[in-house]
Amino acid sequence: MRSLKVSWLLTLCLLSIAPATESAAWLLSEELLDHAGLTRVWQATLPVREGESLESLVLAEDDLCIHSSQNYGWSLNRNDGRVICGVSIASPGFPLLGWSIYEDRVITVVDNQLVEFDKSTGLRKRVSELELTIVAPPVRNSRFFYLSGADRRLHVLRAADLVPVFEVSARSKAEITSVLADEDMVVFGTSAGNLVALMADAPRKLWQFDATEAMAGPVIRDGSSYYFANKDTHVYRVDTADAGQATLGWKYQTEAILDRPPHVTAAVVYQYALSRGLTAIDKQSGKALWFLPEGMDLLTEARDKAYVLTKFNSLVVMDNRSGKRLREVNFAAVSNHAANTTDAMIYIADDRGHIVCLRPAS
Repeated sequence: MRSLKVSWLLTLCLLSIAPATESAAWLLSEELLDHAGLTRVWQATLPVREGESLESLVLAEDDLCIHSSQNYGWSLNRNDGRVICGVSIASPGFPLLGWSIYEDRVITVVDNQLVEFDKSTGLRKRVSELELTIVAPPVRNSRFFYLSGADRRLHVLRAADLVPVFEVSARSKAEITSVLADEDMVVFGTSAGNLVALMADAPRKLWQFDATEAMAGPVIRDGSSYYFANKDTHVYRVDTADAGQATLGWKYQTEAILDRPPHVTAAVVYQYALSRGLTAIDKQSGKALWFLPEGMDLLTEARDKAYVLTKFNSLVVMDNRSGKRLREVNFAAVSNHAANTTDAMIYIADDRGHIVCLRPAS
């Protein structure tokens, strides 16, 4: 029998915002921060139990969503560290599929059930047992849910009551691995490398672009352009400014098969290649700005500088204009982080439940 144990965290007092005077006991000393050119914005402690660890930090608009190894979740205001809610998402060991926020709802899939929580209270709003096996994180707009099924079809359900409206599949009949939606259009990527756009409310195709092999992770939309990593070792930019057409903006070849999506900022695309490192690519030209062999992931970007986490548990600051390494500091205590592509904030955590927000010093 399936069980989903959901509860509002009544004891918010368990989560404390630490005063700046305690900074020496936190992840990074003031000396390290000064050397890195960073300043502390806020810091918080989550009530992590013995044997529990933080598995992911994800940014969703003004929220920092945190998921633990015991399937506990927290939503924090990412600007000040204030707790919005804490909730037991599922029993430990149950896999989650997706962890997103739409307006006042936190949405995930647990044991093939579509689960929606109230973002402010953590209370369960709706748990839906659907007659399909969901294989990609659910997406919604104001009118519809878009769910990728194991039957290799995109199922469109009315958001209000989850009544099926229509379903479609790619011409290649490949599995739909990534879905994006706004009020006018839904776009999906497939395991065959298809990028397909449909009307949001009808099974009418608007355009299609075909890459060589499977998409590696979600597709990223930026204005009228789409960025994705492909198993053919390339990073792609696809432009759709002309209605009804999708054209190749550029593609950049890395030195390894890709297993995750790029990070896209205002001017740069950052792509990690397995066992090879991190590459910064000019967003307009598709040409490499720099390559860092030990680079693992982007923390943030500010004033033409990239703050990069390395496989040696250090922070490296790279100059995007010159391509030069500016400085490096020890980040040995850091065990998790969020990749931030929207502003200059850095979000890091350790295994003890300490969360720290940093920003480049002015």
